Amino acid sequence: MIRIEHLGIAVTNLDEAESVYEKLLGVPPYKREAVSSEFVTTSFFKVGEHKVELLEATDKESAIAKFIERKGEGIHHVAFEVEDILVEMQRLREAGFTLLNDQPKRGADNKLICFIHPKTAHGVLVELCQEIH
Repeated sequence: MIRIEHLGIAVTNLDEAESVYEKLLGVPPYKREAVSSEFVTTSFFKVGEHKVELLEATDKESAIAKFIERKGEGIHHVAFEVEDILVEMQRLREAGFTLLNDQPKRGADNKLICFIHPKTAHGVLVELCQEIH
């Protein structure tokens, strides 16, 4: 079963964005986490069954910094939770999708993650994620 896990939003200032989204959503963020492998700091909000992830770059060479430079702040990716990320990665490779990772890697919020190239998903960066047990 695949379900929407979260929407990732690239921001330039995490403190300011948290304040805006706390007012917008009516709830405070439940978690802030640095992901050194991705050069970002993340902040998560729970919205019903789903989440919103704010991402601030910690390095000018990070994917988030480059995204903001090209496109400005905004929706960066949609993440889908999967039961077995390795099985899904293989299924998607066989279906012709281009994966940006050969193997899953550790992401924020206790997840293994893998990204699908936007060129093979109609311009949308897709993240697969699986809870680490």
